[in-house]
Amino acid sequence: MATIEGRNDGPGGRNEHYDVGGRSNVPRRNVVAEIKRGEHPDAHVVTVNGREYARDNPDGSTKDNVNRR
Repeated sequence: MATIEGRNDGPGGRNEHYDVGGRSNVPRRNVVAEIKRGEHPDAHVVTVNGREYARDNPDGSTKDNVNRR
């Protein structure tokens, strides 16, 4: 499992790209597809205003959240 970190590079700080493990600038649609395939068991997909985004599963820790910045 790779760490997912949002880049906050879209309008209003939305995550249009993510850094996933050693890969940088991975498009949102690719990360969402990977999560749906079960490649990131500690993350889930949320829909906000009709757009799907990656989110870290709740675990009481903030150090591994998608939006750390």
